[in-house]
Amino acid sequence: MQQENEQKRVSRRRFLGAGSAAIAAAAGLQGAQAQEKTAIRSSDHHLKGESQPVQGNDPLDKENPSSVWAPATDSGGQPPFKYSFSLSHKRIEEGGWTRQVTVRDLPISKKMAGVQMRLIEGGIRELHWHVGAEWALMLYGSARITAVDQQGRSHVSDVKEGDLWIFPGGIPHSIQGLGPDGAEFLLVFDDGNFNEFETFLLTDWIAHTPPEILAKNFNVKENPFAESPKKELFIFERDLPRPLAEEQRQSEAGTGRVPHSFDFRPSEMKPSKVSKGGEVKIVDQKIWPATNIAAAIVTLKPGGLRELHWHPNEDEWQYYVKGKGRMTVFAAGGRARTMDFQEGDVGYIEKSVPHYIENTGDTDLVFIEVFPTPFYEDISLAEWMAHTPSRLVDQHLKTGEDFLAKIGRKEAVVVPE
Repeated sequence: MQQENEQKRVSRRRFLGAGSAAIAAAAGLQGAQAQEKTAIRSSDHHLKGESQPVQGNDPLDKENPSSVWAPATDSGGQPPFKYSFSLSHKRIEEGGWTRQVTVRDLPISKKMAGVQMRLIEGGIRELHWHVGAEWALMLYGSARITAVDQQGRSHVSDVKEGDLWIFPGGIPHSIQGLGPDGAEFLLVFDDGNFNEFETFLLTDWIAHTPPEILAKNFNVKENPFAESPKKELFIFERDLPRPLAEEQRQSEAGTGRVPHSFDFRPSEMKPSKVSKGGEVKIVDQKIWPATNIAAAIVTLKPGGLRELHWHPNEDEWQYYVKGKGRMTVFAAGGRARTMDFQEGDVGYIEKSVPHYIENTGDTDLVFIEVFPTPFYEDISLAEWMAHTPSRLVDQHLKTGEDFLAKIGRKEAVVVPE
């Protein structure tokens, strides 16, 4: 009897085990089928699972096809890494306007923020400073910039479209639009919480300092600032500055000029890398001693690709100057997301997170990569694979060692080469 009961228990365990295995297999099959169905994408989106009976924001959908119909390789809940300046509030003043994209708009952008600014001819962004460093790209026109460093040394220069400048944190400075039509430029700050509307302004400081203190500070009997504005000027219009050479002589008297120029002209440098797919110019402290913010100016021809890579030393802030492109960001845990970009858009990639950028338009795609560090660094997927034992790589990816032997030994940066 005991033996019979034991046999029954063994049979029952086998049945339950077989049943559990069958259920697990069925669940696995269903999961695989569900995954396969999820991965299906038709070119005209005619499949049952792709129907969209209710029309959404059609203009926005057309600008973001990779979000509306994501590539099958996208996976998981990767947060957005794009924001457009077109969605930002524009503050308009008599001398121009400004708007910003900060961590408050793009939560992933914790280490950097960006500002677009337009100054009309004679328009002045008043004398001010801020805690974070300011890196700038001139997008249009011309402007005069001024700054004074910790030792009273001066910088006064004129910048035009394509030029850069850097104002390290705490350095007071100004910007004024020149003729015939002022300037428009991009500012990037190494602080995601930066706020363009909360900087240290000359007029504000004077207005909020007791008159007797001002008189004592400048060793005069009466307050010389009695007629000064009682609130900030921020962006205002005035006469154009005097000739550049004259203002340089005046500003440099007694202390001289800053030892390393605060402006830089990428148009005068050779590209760091040129290929059939485009070119890249890397501007960091190696060639511009004044900067503590590194950047790459990338031009991709139609169909060109900024190759699969990542940056091991810092986060990357992007601005799309012209053209159209798309970028896939791959995050740890098998998460990946693709988003589309065009002129005026900001992109952000966290440190060591791999990605690529592809030109999807029929004209050149120009964008900048900016990093809150003095030196530019990247690691290429192809270069990594090329310098790892080929047997080991093949054991992972099953590409065949012949394919791996043909991979270039140096990073392409932009493809095709």
